[in-house]
Amino acid sequence: MSEPMIEITNLHKSFGALTVLRGVNLTVEKGESMTVIGGSGSGKSVLIKHIIGLLFPDKGQVKVAGQVLNDLDDHQLNELRKKFGMLFQMAALFDSLTVWENVGFGLKQHTKMSDKEIRAVATEKLALVGLKNVEDKMPVDLSGGMKKRVGLARAIAMDAEIILYDEPTTGLDPITADSINDLIVDLKKKLGVTSVAITHDMHSAYKISDRIAMLYKGEIQEIGTPDQIRGTTNPIVKQFITGSAVGPITAD
Repeated sequence: MSEPMIEITNLHKSFGALTVLRGVNLTVEKGESMTVIGGSGSGKSVLIKHIIGLLFPDKGQVKVAGQVLNDLDDHQLNELRKKFGMLFQMAALFDSLTVWENVGFGLKQHTKMSDKEIRAVATEKLALVGLKNVEDKMPVDLSGGMKKRVGLARAIAMDAEIILYDEPTTGLDPITADSINDLIVDLKKKLGVTSVAITHDMHSAYKISDRIAMLYKGEIQEIGTPDQIRGTTNPIVKQFITGSAVGPITAD
């Protein structure tokens, strides 16, 4: 069997007196779509920041594409990050840049491509996410769903091997959200990328995932296929996926 694309081992992280991650173990195979679910404050965002090397463990390790992130110098870490694309929660487009300039931002920063070449790549990637003739629009002219699609086009512009999705359906109406779910599934099929998503949207999690991991109070409670998670007997996982007010999880 080939080496996992992402391998997290006994990951601990605290900020002062606040312990966020308590020995997380998680493996993501090459080409797999893994979704990490959990409530606010469960450690999802901290976990994804470790995967891309924005944070480093107090204990344990994170390995990406066979490389232990702690062992890399700044140059090596920056090179590894080129394997990543990220769709941010609110798309995080630059208001002062056109759509094609947003999509091509990474290419502008990290390659010697001309503006004409970058625009051509941006047009290609926008078509992949279902957008045409929007290259010269500004972010203010886009709907929420269009902004997400532009953000996703930017995430794949440098032919990323790994895409990280931070709450990909947040702020969208149900129909638009489901179209984004369909797009995530379609891109996985077309591009063969490895995906890690964090979300509390169970409809999205069930649809886009090969496997789902539940994170609660800094620990992985259960990992399984969507069907296995639906049929869980773990009371913490069951309460979260059904949205029940009754159970071991208490509202903040």
